[in-house]
Amino acid sequence: MMKNIVNNFTNFVSLTSISLLLTLASCNSKDKSETSFKDTTLENVDPDAITITENQFKSGKMELGKITMQQFNTVVKANGMFAVPPQNQADVSAYFAGYVKDIDLLPGHAVKKGQVLFTIENPGYVQVQQDFLEAKGRLNYLKSDYERQKELMVDNVTSKKNFLKAESEYTVTLAQYQSLRKKLSLMNIDVNTLSGDNIRSVISVPSPLSGYTTTINASRGMYLNPSDVAVTVTNTDDLHIELKIFEKDLPMVKVGQQINVRLQNDRENVYLGKVHLVNKTINDQERTIAIHGDLSNEEDTKLFAPGMYIEAEIVTTSADHPALPSDAVANIDNDFFVLVKEDNTNFKRVLVKIGAVNNGFTQILNADDFEPNTEFLTKGAFNLITE
Repeated sequence: MMKNIVNNFTNFVSLTSISLLLTLASCNSKDKSETSFKDTTLENVDPDAITITENQFKSGKMELGKITMQQFNTVVKANGMFAVPPQNQADVSAYFAGYVKDIDLLPGHAVKKGQVLFTIENPGYVQVQQDFLEAKGRLNYLKSDYERQKELMVDNVTSKKNFLKAESEYTVTLAQYQSLRKKLSLMNIDVNTLSGDNIRSVISVPSPLSGYTTTINASRGMYLNPSDVAVTVTNTDDLHIELKIFEKDLPMVKVGQQINVRLQNDRENVYLGKVHLVNKTINDQERTIAIHGDLSNEEDTKLFAPGMYIEAEIVTTSADHPALPSDAVANIDNDFFVLVKEDNTNFKRVLVKIGAVNNGFTQILNADDFEPNTEFLTKGAFNLITE
């Protein structure tokens, strides 16, 4: 009986061991199967695939677009400023020395041609007017005497000496009269209305052109010499563009080419102009050449002032190239990617080669790699590509 118990126990242990082995084998097989499935799943995931739901598309205000032909310009970059031509700016001074009696100007005042800018006083002005009136009175008498002596000379009634004396006195007085007349004209005194009753020691200095006072160097009571600039008047109606380019760029720049102008503190607004003149001399120190241009829209001149610094691009050539909006292209470590639509919700990140960038578009050099109707995510792509 004892032998049967031992045999039964041995059989039980054997069956239990076999059962455990089968169970372990089954578990091991299941683990291997799950691991194999997971590995296969990971291998099938495309790192460049991106899914965008309809709600994500709408909430992100995303947009689709295709490659289109866009104009790209070859440009020469230049710096410069707005300026006025020499004939539109005048440094005003008094032709004759004196003390400033009255001036009521500030920089920026609008003035008209002929408008009085300031008055100046000097007792010496009185003497010039007296000398003129005296010369004018003598001239009438001497002219009559000269003409009379000339007639008598023809008739041999008078001597040649008397004739030459009358001629000399008349000629000298005429020269004095004309010289004093010119001085009074420069003093802004009307010789036609001048008489002994309206001689004055104060004269007016008028503006030679219409425009704005840009500098005021005179003040009441100041003594001005003829060489002293009292006021500068500038007419900004003919504001033009003054640029500098490097000598290497000279062969590409021609009269009539378009200029895109931007203010240094305003990169968004672009003002158009054209090359008007290309200087033929080179600045020895800077190795630059001066370029003069005109704004295409005359109304734009009202927005600027002489001396404002600008940045410009001179368009030398233009050509059409396939392009995408620049928002569709993302830069990752100097590699450029776009998102290509595969179906309603699936997109794929694709490497592209880019060229020039102009007016919000980026040239796609490998555009032939895509079908004509290929759609791209043109807005909202950057964050998705770089994630």
